[in-house]
Amino acid sequence: MAATLLGLLFVTFMIGRVMPIDPVLAVIGERATQAQYDETFRELGLDRPLIVQFGIYVGNVLQGDFGTSIRTGQQVADDIARVFPATLELATLGTLIGVFLGVPLGVVAAVRRGSWIDQVSRFVGLIGYSMPIFWLGLVGLLLFYGILAWVAGPGRVGIFYQGIVEPITGMLLVDSLLRGEWAVFKDAFSHIILPASLLGYYSLAYISRMTRSFMLEQLNSEYVTTARVKGLSESTVIWKHAFRNIRIQLITVIALAYANLLEGSVLTEIIFAWPGIGQYITTSLLANDMNSVLGGTIVIGTIFVCLNIFSDLLYRFFDPRSK
Repeated sequence: MAATLLGLLFVTFMIGRVMPIDPVLAVIGERATQAQYDETFRELGLDRPLIVQFGIYVGNVLQGDFGTSIRTGQQVADDIARVFPATLELATLGTLIGVFLGVPLGVVAAVRRGSWIDQVSRFVGLIGYSMPIFWLGLVGLLLFYGILAWVAGPGRVGIFYQGIVEPITGMLLVDSLLRGEWAVFKDAFSHIILPASLLGYYSLAYISRMTRSFMLEQLNSEYVTTARVKGLSESTVIWKHAFRNIRIQLITVIALAYANLLEGSVLTEIIFAWPGIGQYITTSLLANDMNSVLGGTIVIGTIFVCLNIFSDLLYRFFDPRSK
């Protein structure tokens, strides 16, 4: 894990150095004098050897210092702490939708292999993989918001409810429940349900497909045939024996799906004007704010690595052989 994170820091450091953006001009502007340019150049440590700059960069990151955002004028760490809970809330709800619908769908498709349920499951997965998420988002807004008016529009909450709930976790649904602000919760849920459902559909397509593949492998095993010969009920064979043996594989699949939603919800956040880290990184990139871009990249990469480590730790709980 340490080697992976060190490699991530090295890659982000080199990206910051090879980008065709002058970090000095990004700080002081193009109208600064040469003396101001030289002074800022030294203050940023750009006159030192590259290996020394990397050591300083690693030391600052380990202390949670990603630099100052040129766009907002605040510490990047503070900006990320402000916007990341919105992405966490959106990705978590999307993953829950994908898991609670995708796993049963994959199991049923495997058990009823070749039936119309299996065909529908595979078709749903194919559509989820084939359709661009930004196209589905635009169609969803047009249909469910513009025409049917079933959900609220872009944004995290309506203008009327902004600033009512004092942040606790930063996740608006959770905070509104903890504060007892039911009107805010209802409005926030109406805003999040459409983008979360789209991310959940994308996650469902992956999870259901992998679940079906894992279950087919188990259902064709000899121990399943033996259990059926012994007279065990079909539900016991499926859920207590076959499904129990694919839980370990599903842990990795779900962890990867969750990580992909955390790092890959950029287009969804832009379409739905969702103030998360994806939109933050994109806006910062367009403004040549590399401190913010690299800081957000490091946070997302670290979370991706930690989720993989967490899934490995769960193996010890679900698989006695690993103890």
